[in-house]
Amino acid sequence: MMAVYFDHRIDAPDSRGDAVLISWHSSVCVLAVGSVNTSTGGSVDLYLQQGEHVELCHVERGFSPSLLQWHPTKPLLAVGWETGETLLLSHPSGENTTLPANTHNSCITVLEWSSNGSRLVTGDQAGVMAVWRVDARGKLQGSPLIKHDYGKPLTCCIFRSAAPAEDVAMLARAAVSGDETALDMFNWKKSTKGAGFALGSQEGLSFYISTIDGNVFSVDEQARSVALLSVDSAVQKMWFSKRRSVLAVVTDSLLLSQFSVGPEGFVHEISKVKLSGRGGQHTDIVWTEDGLLLTASGEQHIRLWDVELDDHYALSLEESLGFEKGEMLNCVSFCTFKRVLAAGTSRGRVALWHMVTVNDQKGDTKTQWKLQTPVEVEGHITQLQWGSSSHLLAVCGSSCVLILSEHVMCSHYSQQMAAVQLSPTQLSLSNFNTNTHITFHTDTHIKAVQVTKDMVTVWNGKYITVYEPSEQTLHSTGSFQCESPALAVHEENIYTVEPNRVQIRTPQGTVKQLLVFSEAEGNPTLLCVCGSYLAVGTDASHVRVFDLTRREAKPVGVTKNLAELIPDLGALRSVKCNASGNQLSVLITQVNGRPDNKVYFYDIELDTLTYFDFFTGRPASSLTQLEDRMQCEVELSARCPVSQFWDENEPRLFVCETVPVTSDLHSSSQSQAEKEDVTVVTFFVTQEHGLLLQDWQPKPATLLSLLALDTPYYYYICKLLFRRGGVFFPDMGENGEQSEVISTPTQVSSSPQMVVRRALRDFAGLESCEKPTRDAMLNFSFYLTIGDMDEAFKAIKLIKSEAVWENMARMCVKSRRLDVARVCLGNMGNARAARALRDAEKEPEVEAQVAVLATQLGMLEDAERLYKSCGRFDLLNKFYRAAGQWQQAIETAETHDRIHLRTTYYSYAKHLEAMGDKSLALQYYEKSDTHRFEVPRMLMEDNVSLELYINKMKDKDLYKWWGHYLESQSDMEAALNYYDLAQDYLSQVRVHCYLGNIHKASLIANETGNRAASYHVARQYEGQDEINQSVHFYTRAQAYNNAIRLCKENNLDEQLMNLALLSNPEDMMDTAMYYEEKGTHMDRAVMLYHKAGHVSKALELAFATEQFGALQLIAEDLNETSDPALLARCSDFFIKHAQYQKAVELLVAAKKYNEALQLCLDQSLTITDDLAESLTVPRDSAHLSETVRKELLEKIADCCMRQGNYHLATKKYTQAGNKIKAMRALLKSGDTEKIVFFAGVSRQKEIYVMAGNYLQSLDWRNDAEIMKNIIGFYTKGRALDLLAGFYEACAEVEIDDYQNYEKAYGALTEACKCLSKMKGRSGDETDGRFLVLTHRLGLIKKFIQAQRMHEEDPGEAVRLCESLLEEKDLDPAVRVGDVYGFLVEYYCQQGNFQQAWSKLEDLRSARPSVNLSLYVSQSSLQALQNAAGIRLPYGHTTNTHTGEDDEEVEEDEDINH
Repeated sequence: MMAVYFDHRIDAPDSRGDAVLISWHSSVCVLAVGSVNTSTGGSVDLYLQQGEHVELCHVERGFSPSLLQWHPTKPLLAVGWETGETLLLSHPSGENTTLPANTHNSCITVLEWSSNGSRLVTGDQAGVMAVWRVDARGKLQGSPLIKHDYGKPLTCCIFRSAAPAEDVAMLARAAVSGDETALDMFNWKKSTKGAGFALGSQEGLSFYISTIDGNVFSVDEQARSVALLSVDSAVQKMWFSKRRSVLAVVTDSLLLSQFSVGPEGFVHEISKVKLSGRGGQHTDIVWTEDGLLLTASGEQHIRLWDVELDDHYALSLEESLGFEKGEMLNCVSFCTFKRVLAAGTSRGRVALWHMVTVNDQKGDTKTQWKLQTPVEVEGHITQLQWGSSSHLLAVCGSSCVLILSEHVMCSHYSQQMAAVQLSPTQLSLSNFNTNTHITFHTDTHIKAVQVTKDMVTVWNGKYITVYEPSEQTLHSTGSFQCESPALAVHEENIYTVEPNRVQIRTPQGTVKQLLVFSEAEGNPTLLCVCGSYLAVGTDASHVRVFDLTRREAKPVGVTKNLAELIPDLGALRSVKCNASGNQLSVLITQVNGRPDNKVYFYDIELDTLTYFDFFTGRPASSLTQLEDRMQCEVELSARCPVSQFWDENEPRLFVCETVPVTSDLHSSSQSQAEKEDVTVVTFFVTQEHGLLLQDWQPKPATLLSLLALDTPYYYYICKLLFRRGGVFFPDMGENGEQSEVISTPTQVSSSPQMVVRRALRDFAGLESCEKPTRDAMLNFSFYLTIGDMDEAFKAIKLIKSEAVWENMARMCVKSRRLDVARVCLGNMGNARAARALRDAEKEPEVEAQVAVLATQLGMLEDAERLYKSCGRFDLLNKFYRAAGQWQQAIETAETHDRIHLRTTYYSYAKHLEAMGDKSLALQYYEKSDTHRFEVPRMLMEDNVSLELYINKMKDKDLYKWWGHYLESQSDMEAALNYYDLAQDYLSQVRVHCYLGNIHKASLIANETGNRAASYHVARQYEGQDEINQSVHFYTRAQAYNNAIRLCKENNLDEQLMNLALLSNPEDMMDTAMYYEEKGTHMDRAVMLYHKAGHVSKALELAFATEQFGALQLIAEDLNETSDPALLARCSDFFIKHAQYQKAVELLVAAKKYNEALQLCLDQSLTITDDLAESLTVPRDSAHLSETVRKELLEKIADCCMRQGNYHLATKKYTQAGNKIKAMRALLKSGDTEKIVFFAGVSRQKEIYVMAGNYLQSLDWRNDAEIMKNIIGFYTKGRALDLLAGFYEACAEVEIDDYQNYEKAYGALTEACKCLSKMKGRSGDETDGRFLVLTHRLGLIKKFIQAQRMHEEDPGEAVRLCESLLEEKDLDPAVRVGDVYGFLVEYYCQQGNFQQAWSKLEDLRSARPSVNLSLYVSQSSLQALQNAAGIRLPYGHTTNTHTGEDDEEVEEDEDINH
């Protein structure tokens, strides 16, 4: 609902004088007013919220007050006077305390309390500043804490907010010093002081103070004053941002400077900005808590500067809301809680702006200021201030001081009577039975109103007055005192409340019955009458319904405690009952203070509770149809109900208003019904089917809020759109259409109607129907809602009204029952709609088909919504165009339907042309890219405009069109000019030829090279028999056939060849035949046949004329697609002329692979990789069988082998499947890496063995990888005998090269394993070989044992060696030298040189040419030589021996070398 401001003039003493100062206390509803009387001096008075004067709180002096400042928490007012006197006035006792007289001697200019009121700063015009301490009782503590003289008038002072850490420290110091408040905050257990203190909430004792010369000083807790900064002129306002540690300063010249304040007190200038507006002492400057700077300087704007966001803008008045032109804004005030800005004007009006935060499409937050209708007072407004209660606003005018108290405008509807409050004392009454309305004034303020058909009851907060209608006015029939906060009326009874009971009174105020509630049930606070039932809600969340049909009210059911059924229930917001008294609807406030998003329904008879959750858009139980549920969730989610109504007569029908859930939904005092995007939602509520969503629709934008539901109408309250000396608004009329807005007082009706009614969607066209028809339509709507179409048909089958069937068809749009819609359209006789619906069946989306039906029924909003929901933006675009909504059509095409964007532009341009707006039509023809044709057509009758447009556009097509037009008008020169601009060379040449200037035409054709122009010139020259010129221009036009024709006709054979080569194959063939017929230039004929693709003819002619050069060229283009006979013939030709390579290529192309290969062999042609690939026939070839193909591949490989190309041979053998030959070829290549790889991938025993044999030929002794591969290949190839032989070879290497008998023993062991696996498979030879190896292993093992026993048992080791020397076949297993060397070494170590010498001699006798150094160490030989005195020839070598001795000699040479 709307808000109205009650104005309370203050009850001022007669001697008060003119008010100059006003100041509200921050928490107590008391206003201080400072006045000046020219004869008696000045005074200060205190007033309560309705203007009552506090007699004891009157202070009068012979001079004027200069400043008023309330204590932040206590009812203590600091008053500064122009003489320097300062006093503290206490409310309500009136006790005042004067500060010591010697403190200030000039006008007080600074009064500032600290945040908790423990400090007071005073300053005067002489520059004297004093800081006073005030105790917890509000008493002044003697002399000032500090006193400082700045020498310049002081202008402004603010305290710096303390950081959280500083808060605790200062709180502790205050507690130690005896501050009871601080002690109570620390003692959080004291119940009287709440839950203790919170960090960050304590006061800071340092402050900033400024002087008139622009200097700002910082004063800390120890009273040290330090110069902080300086600005250009006097400081008028300061503001400190605790979050950013920024001090903002505004001077009287409106210069805004921001300074960053460091932790040590240092400041740094951040920015300096000159604000718009007029500066000076009369500028009213206000800072908000969020850093918003508001200035009013007697202009027509309020200027705002957001310091945090660095943004600025201005707010202005609107004449459409009742403000006058030239009205100035003098003062400003901002209410943080309400987020409302108030400004006073020079014409006695208070302008109010609501601050609303909205999110745009990008998700960015933006602030909007919505101007409301003004509040009118008397005189020129000089000061405004919001009070401690957010609904109080003090206005200081030129004639008086008013206290404006905000009150929600009251309204009520019952029994076809509606009452709406217009002003504090004015009501608008509408009687819809008689279709009359009146406006009347009451004697008192109106705080509540109730109407019946015979009575109007008004309550002003203290008295209830009863009025009865009398013709065009009302007269009072009684009045009685009553302070009931709730009021209801039924027939002749008035229902009021008092603690724990409801009073039923007569119109004269006599209590005739009491409805008592227990203490547990609480005090009644909510009353509502619907039909003959009274619903009561208490502050303890109990509800009860009473039956009023009898002489006395009787309870229905029992009192129900809703707190037991609803979790988190804080309080009841609204309680309503239906017309039969069996259903209650409830809106609640949660425990956290926020309104609940649900509307609850309590069934009194069944004692059950259901609800609909508007946050999710779902009821407690699912809806009947899935489509409805999904659509409901989309449309109604994230909303909150704000008001509710039951139908006055139909007990099943319920309606409520919902608004979107936003962050400021509950913080702002703005009425929810005033918010945008209000949705009106209608339900059917029954016991059998529960909660059924029947309809939802947006509230009309021109209406304020819903007042009632009385089938077949919704009743709405109109918005107040204009106020000037009275209340003016649009007259909505019976049909809800907005009439012309009244703008002058002479046009205003004396009885403006504030309530209009709109038909329910189901009753559109049936508003004046009889009750049976209305009941039948309600039943029809109900059955349609639950999906029972049979019962729906039964409900209306007896109604013979086209409007009913049309209405039913409208319902089919909502239910999407197209089958029912066809029946309805048939009964309506609407053939056009039926045809459109049948044509729409081709659309795949049901929504699109329903949208067509909605369009035919005039339900354009529904059609639009349906098209959007199914994503058919092409049909939506078409719909917009058909409806003439061109901007929406263009926006849809640009964002969603770009495929029809140009069509939309074109259609809009045609519409604009039809409307006569040719300039805008031009733009859209251009956007649709149809301007080259449409604009000349449109402007054809206005040649001047058309020429200007063409010259401006500089479009070649338009230039060409205009040139054609001028040519048609015989203006050849101008036409040539435009043809030149259009670069239309053909038209230029055509005109020049027409004018006889063929030379100019030739120049244009030559310069531009334009084919069409050249062709036209060639035709002209041909007509003049200038053949050479004609041929030239035909050639430039690429019309070669015409040029060839002329050359043939005129025997220009030299040009003919070149032209034929440039032309197409047909012309080449024709020219070749021409040359062949003439018998001259046969080479040209062959070339042309070849170029034309007639290769056989070219070859035939070349053979006939023996043109070998031409044959060479032709053969280069032959390939496998050519005629095989032709290829063979050509190959024979090349063989005959020794061109074997070319002949081979042609034979391959002819797929004569064997002949080609034989030719390679016969002529010793090298087979390259490319030739080999061309000779290779693909698998599954139709020309050769697989066997023949493999034979061919092997022949190719054999040829490659003979030519030494082993890798290519390997490849071809592999392709032929002969891997053995492939491996042999690869072995010849000697590519070890590829041999190893090929053997690995072939997986054949023979190949493994071949690879192993090959690798044994390499230096496997020094390459472990080769040795590993040999073993692997022999193992995989199952060649155990070869593997055993390889292990024997390994053992010999270990013995001969490294004397490592242990590794040799291991290798021989592996060899034995291999032979053991072969036993019985390879005959006696293997067995004998196995025995020999076994014997050798025994000898080696004995020698190894002797070596190991050398340290532990030398004697046994010597014995073993001696026994070894006795073996006859020792040498193959253990070298004799190694055994003798072991014994010599042993005897030398024992010092038995004689025995050592003996063994050495035995060795030399056994091996005369032995190299002793191979078996005996150098040190042992040297010791023997020294002992025997004989030099041994151990370094001597000879080459006369073979076998082992030869190897030994070679090794000795290596050593000595």
